[in-house]
Amino acid sequence: MTADSPLGGRLDDDDYPAYTMGRAAEMIGATPGFLRALGEARLITPLRSDGGHRRYSRYQLRIAARARELVDQGTPVEAACRIVILEDQLEEAQRLNAEYRARAGGDTAH
Repeated sequence: MTADSPLGGRLDDDDYPAYTMGRAAEMIGATPGFLRALGEARLITPLRSDGGHRRYSRYQLRIAARARELVDQGTPVEAACRIVILEDQLEEAQRLNAEYRARAGGDTAH
């Protein structure tokens, strides 16, 4: 987690923020204004290309799509952002726990 992004600096598989704001909004079925609102709520921080254009990674799109689902169900944007952040943190903690348990189990078998 960083001060600018509660989701940390994780990007997508290839670590390249490939989608412009318009394309990203289209991919998740939202408007560019929705992505701006997520940025203002500090859920996702778009990266900037050399030309200064906002770019979004697949990871950021997955997060934005989940927030859009919640908003479509009537959840206010700020609350949806908090929910998505907590869900993401839980998912990451579960992944780290599984890795730790796998390593610990492997070490005791030797």
